[in-house]
Amino acid sequence: MDVIYRPGLDADASQLIALVEKCYAEYDGCILDVAGEEPQLNYIATHFAGKNGEFWTAHLEDKLVGCIGYTFLQGELELKHLYVDGDIRRRGIASRLCDQVEQAAERLRVDKIVLWTDTRFKEAHQLYENRGFVGGAKTRTLNDLSNTVEYYYEKSLLNS
Repeated sequence: MDVIYRPGLDADASQLIALVEKCYAEYDGCILDVAGEEPQLNYIATHFAGKNGEFWTAHLEDKLVGCIGYTFLQGELELKHLYVDGDIRRRGIASRLCDQVEQAAERLRVDKIVLWTDTRFKEAHQLYENRGFVGGAKTRTLNDLSNTVEYYYEKSLLNS
C-alpha cells in the first residue's frame, strides 16, 4: 500500500468533502453541512494558510483517503480535521498524519497541541490517547445540525 502524503490543495475539495461525508456517515446523527457549517472544506489550503496553519492529505491510487491540519493562532497549535477512510483504517495513516502536525509544532517551538473531537469518535479518542494526548473530561457543545458535543484533548511537548 503506497500512500502518498502531500500538502492539501483547494482543488481537493470534492474528494475531501466525500471523505468527510463518508466518515460522518459512520455515526448516528452526524450531518455534514458544508455550506452552513464547514465551508472551509471548499478552500482548505487557503483556509489553513489564513490561520497560520497547514493541511495535508493522504492519497491511495489517486483517491484522497485521509487528511489533517492545524491552525496556529496566538501561540497555540490546534489539530483539526483528522479523517481517514474507514475502509483502510488501522494501517498507520492517521499516525503518519499526526506526525505531520507534531513535527510542525516542534518547528514552531510550541509547548502543546490541543484539539476538540466529537464524543462519538471513539476510535479517534483511542488514537489520541495512544499518542500521549490527555483529556476527554472537558466538553463543549457546538449547537450544530449534528448536535455535536466535543471532548478537549491536549498533548504537552515539553518532555516528549
